[in-house]
Amino acid sequence: MKATSIYSSLLILGRGIGQVMFQNNALSGLLMLVGIFLNSWQMGVLAISGNIISTLTACLSGYGRDEIKNGLYGFNGTLVGIAVGVFMHLTISALILMVIASCISTWIARLFNVLQSLPGFTAPFILVVWVLLGFCTLFAPDMLFVSKTKVLTCQNIHFFQAFSTGIGQVMFQGNIITGLFFLMGIFVNSRNAAIYTILGALLPILLAVLLGVDSESLNIGLMGYNGVLCAIALGDKTWKGCVWASCAVLLSVILQILGIYLGIITLTAPFVLSVWLVMGIQKIMKT
Repeated sequence: MKATSIYSSLLILGRGIGQVMFQNNALSGLLMLVGIFLNSWQMGVLAISGNIISTLTACLSGYGRDEIKNGLYGFNGTLVGIAVGVFMHLTISALILMVIASCISTWIARLFNVLQSLPGFTAPFILVVWVLLGFCTLFAPDMLFVSKTKVLTCQNIHFFQAFSTGIGQVMFQGNIITGLFFLMGIFVNSRNAAIYTILGALLPILLAVLLGVDSESLNIGLMGYNGVLCAIALGDKTWKGCVWASCAVLLSVILQILGIYLGIITLTAPFVLSVWLVMGIQKIMKT
């Protein structure tokens, strides 16, 4: 019985990681987690920690068993955990804040589920991390990494790198191999989702080149990750679905460029806003 319980918990953990990219599949999550560890073992540990904390919060709060089982309360916590490692020095205080933020992300996700007006997607993660960064900026700036201004040098666009890191940056991983593991994780669960992942990673590169985005932003994947999520979220096996997904992808690139220009830490907000807008338009057209 104990072995069965551990196995079930591991499946929930894997699905929670896979659900970051809409894959309700423990093997998908495992491949993605391997990809994260190949880039940074610290981020791998933080991803697991955030996932476990947010899932346990859902369990202790008495939320739906099926939703917990399918990892729907784990993926926002996964992203919160990784974000702490990206933006903050890993101190005891930072880890305590990660625990609190992961818990809150679960409660916000539950609120979206109850209201049912809009799908939450990664909005709980976005809101929690924005509040966390704002809190630290005001009251504990030493906890944050200080961003150093870089002088951009003339650099060529490396298209394959931009493509792969655009997938990896969904979970803050600017690593080519990690991006390929993410794509592999999606492929083992859904070939259709894998095709849309490729579309979502390629379209932003083309638009960004046309708009004259600097090569460094392209090469580290900052233009592609929102597009990847948009494409998977909206893409289906119809041409109409492909068109809607493509529109959301292109809109997410424009929002990402605007956010960077304004100095906003966008996270996955361009993805969420783009998909919400497209879903709203679809709803209006059906009435």
